[in-house]
Amino acid sequence: MTDEDIRRAALDDPDAQPLTPERLATMKRTPQVRTIRRALGLSQEEFATRFHIPLGTLRDWEQGRKDPDAAARAYLVVIGRNPEAVSEALHPAPS
Repeated sequence: MTDEDIRRAALDDPDAQPLTPERLATMKRTPQVRTIRRALGLSQEEFATRFHIPLGTLRDWEQGRKDPDAAARAYLVVIGRNPEAVSEALHPAPS
């Protein structure tokens, strides 16, 4: 098959249509858990422990088996923007 044949075959498949800006704008945006975790330099176990997320849940999110619900998505956004504040709130320093 030539590149043009492949392109034409893909466009003929209704399940393999390219994302248009309009379709992309309507898609639900989910924080990329793996990206956040890796940016923090944490293993799955460390991330789960630090942010009180069950390890199995974290793995399900990262592997695409489940999507975070609305509250979890909001929590992940906060972790992504200010992980130190979340960590401090969950693990306060002894007085």
